[in-house]
Amino acid sequence: MEITEVRVFPVNEDKLKAYVTITLDHCFVVRDLKVIQGTGGLFIAMPAKRRKDGTFKDIAHPLNSETRERMERVILDEYQREVARGASQRSTGTDDAG
Repeated sequence: MEITEVRVFPVNEDKLKAYVTITLDHCFVVRDLKVIQGTGGLFIAMPAKRRKDGTFKDIAHPLNSETRERMERVILDEYQREVARGASQRSTGTDDAG
């Protein structure tokens, strides 16, 4: 399984840094992953659903630590590129609004 596309949607919140959509093998999409600023640095939170008791349950998640680490590496690398692109656009005064 390969992550064939990563789309990052930065947000301006305290701990939540971005929403992410990934595509696996050009044929399966997973939406609503989150880039979170934790006490130990950035990490990826899997899409989750709030249960009736107020807790959250992951909707989709890796089954082993190797897959989780690989996903985090690919997603956080793309997140850093997106942040750098945004900083570059702000410093040059360009944006998508034209």
